[in-house]
Amino acid sequence: MSKLIVMTGATRGLGRALVPQFVAAGHTVIGCGRSEAHVRELRALFATPHEFATIDVTHEQDMQQWADAITTSHGPPDLLINNAAVMNTPAPLWKVPAAEFNRLIDVNIKGIANVIRAFVPAMVARKKGVIVNLSSGWGRSTSPEVAPYCASKYAVEGLTKSLAQELPAGMAAVPLNPGVIDTDMLRQAWGEGANTYPKAEDWATRAAPFLLRLSAADNGRSLSVT
Repeated sequence: MSKLIVMTGATRGLGRALVPQFVAAGHTVIGCGRSEAHVRELRALFATPHEFATIDVTHEQDMQQWADAITTSHGPPDLLINNAAVMNTPAPLWKVPAAEFNRLIDVNIKGIANVIRAFVPAMVARKKGVIVNLSSGWGRSTSPEVAPYCASKYAVEGLTKSLAQELPAGMAAVPLNPGVIDTDMLRQAWGEGANTYPKAEDWATRAAPFLLRLSAADNGRSLSVT
């Protein structure tokens, strides 16, 4: 059965790699990202019923308006994926500028909350759907010089597992560790060392079926793409 998939951070990295996998499997993808150029590219490649919009997840009003329009035209999502995130420039915590720290928290945590407020009420009313919030290995472990990112992903774990306890039967909220993937974000942290890990496109061939199999039975489970 075809699913309606709504995904943030659809224009780059893991999100961008997932889009063609979901489309090829016969699902409708509604995605957003901050880059107008990348959104135009997605629109050219994937026509109606797929839709892509330039939205910053930190802009609560824009997110709500987008969600209202999508829910009106398509209905509530079957699968809601919060993928949008940023990484801090590696540095000891005391050297991370306040503006950079604040931006990371705004995107990685508050952005997820904005998306949940916008889309989840309609899902709850229907008592159906899966919410996946992208966590990280650094949401379950730590490393030096990425303290802000670790803090945000630990927060994603707690936020999601608490949300799972609030959902009605038939729904699920899952914090998902995608694994270590060669993306621009990983290169920001590890430089050329990132190229020893799988490419996002290779990862997506495993991750898309994994995501599509998630169900109410997975509610509250901290999972990893294997």
